[in-house]
Amino acid sequence: MTALLWIRFAAGIALILCGIIVFGIELFGVFKFGYVLNRMHAAAMGDTLGIALCMLGLIIICGLNFTSVKMILVVVFLWFASPVASHMLARFEVATNEELDRECDVSGLSAPAGNADPQK
Repeated sequence: MTALLWIRFAAGIALILCGIIVFGIELFGVFKFGYVLNRMHAAAMGDTLGIALCMLGLIIICGLNFTSVKMILVVVFLWFASPVASHMLARFEVATNEELDRECDVSGLSAPAGNADPQK
């Protein structure tokens, strides 16, 4: 029985360390990229995977009980909230940045259906 506990503990620690490594890569990406949309993408993707790995490691260490159910609910909430918040911030940046074409290639973007120019 003790060997099984040590294996479970080692698996949990390995997942937590993988989550910390993902957070480190995310931090490097946030400081490396210069444009705000690139930084936001690195932060959103890293948060989603890093939190999932860390929480899964904690769930394995904790065992299957009510606390692990609450941690699963936290992961599910963050999987929904983080991408939505990042998407809303990105849309705000695109809507308010007047010099977007200097940072991104926007030539392939089409106009909304109601505002389409029939001359093109």
